[in-house]
Amino acid sequence: MSSRDANRMSSAQQTLDTLFDISQLLNTQLDKETLATCVGMIESGVNPEALAAVIQEIRREASALKAQSNDGRPGGG
Repeated sequence: MSSRDANRMSSAQQTLDTLFDISQLLNTQLDKETLATCVGMIESGVNPEALAAVIQEIRREASALKAQSNDGRPGGG
């Protein structure tokens, strides 16, 4: 790996670290890997607002499924 490539990787890592810190402050509940995936998708042209809407919908569905599975347990979960 060239020095230029190493500098680019280091800069990208610093940027991701900064974005993760902001993400934590905003309580997005995204881990670093998910955040990196989202950034990559946005860099590839995915609409950020649409991506945010999809993430919110997935979280709603997961919450609903979790509530459903808790309802099926003895004692209501």
